[in-house]
Amino acid sequence: MQFGAVPLDQALGAILAHSEMLPAGRLRKGAVLQAQDLAALAAAGLTEVVVAQLGPEDVAEDAAAEALARALEPGSGLVRTEAFTGRVNLNAPGAGVVEVDAQAVLALNRTHPAITLATLAPLTRVARGTLVGTVKIIAYGVEKEALSAACAAAAGALRFRPVVMQSASLILTEVAGQEDKLTQKGRRAVEARLRALGMTLASVAVVAHDEAAIAAALARAGGDMVLILTGSATSDLHDTAPEGLRAAGGAVLRFGMPVDPGNLLFLGSLGARPVVGLPGCARSPALNGADWVLERLACGIAVTDEDIAAMGVGGLLKEIPIRPQLREPKPRA
Repeated sequence: MQFGAVPLDQALGAILAHSEMLPAGRLRKGAVLQAQDLAALAAAGLTEVVVAQLGPEDVAEDAAAEALARALEPGSGLVRTEAFTGRVNLNAPGAGVVEVDAQAVLALNRTHPAITLATLAPLTRVARGTLVGTVKIIAYGVEKEALSAACAAAAGALRFRPVVMQSASLILTEVAGQEDKLTQKGRRAVEARLRALGMTLASVAVVAHDEAAIAAALARAGGDMVLILTGSATSDLHDTAPEGLRAAGGAVLRFGMPVDPGNLLFLGSLGARPVVGLPGCARSPALNGADWVLERLACGIAVTDEDIAAMGVGGLLKEIPIRPQLREPKPRA
């Protein structure tokens, strides 16, 4: 591709690089110059114009963006828009998370500086219409060879994982003297999280903060997943709620996570169903580590000990002033 100023008599069929204001209105950049455009430019007193001229080995920006988006599409489950000014957007078709192959995206973006793909962070929760990725060709054209390399690298770079679980049950425990409004706050927050994922609350059990009571509630719990929100924070692998899960015949796979807020989460299983011991911060609608675990499980993605350990990178989430104990102490007056 050649780029630069050329005389008007050499600009027929070239791509206008910068908009020009003419008496009849703006001639916008990106326009493929026709004879009438050149006449209008000449009438306005111009003798030359800055253009991009594609060669036989070049692909125009819209066609290049369309080709790259098509290469990303197979198996992704995403919905693509029509190409416009060298851009194609990829959107989520519903509630779920998006898997991103970071190495594939890196390889794609290394093929040529003008060929780009920007994506959400891996395993970001999305809803219908959420912008997951955008292909942008940042020049008026790119070489076919570079585009072919980018399309080859694109395979499998993005994948939408829809929510596959339909419901979850919630067990809330109460300690002596606990106000009912705290229990109801927890229920509302959990129900809102499930609703955002397109899931329903199958059942709610409010029981004493006691191993036997928790075990009995687990035996009755329905839904595809079981959530436990305790009135007293879980502070050890063998605290009340994890022991209640073991008493019900379940297993505790992990206690604690390197995400703040969200440190005191525990993850287990009861038969084939996952069980999540929610940290107290789950009573707030603000993002916390439990959200990352719930979203993946809801989409049928296994969450391993290694996965939770890896959440520490990026796991220092935004401080919220309503928390009773801030991580950063206030400066003394």
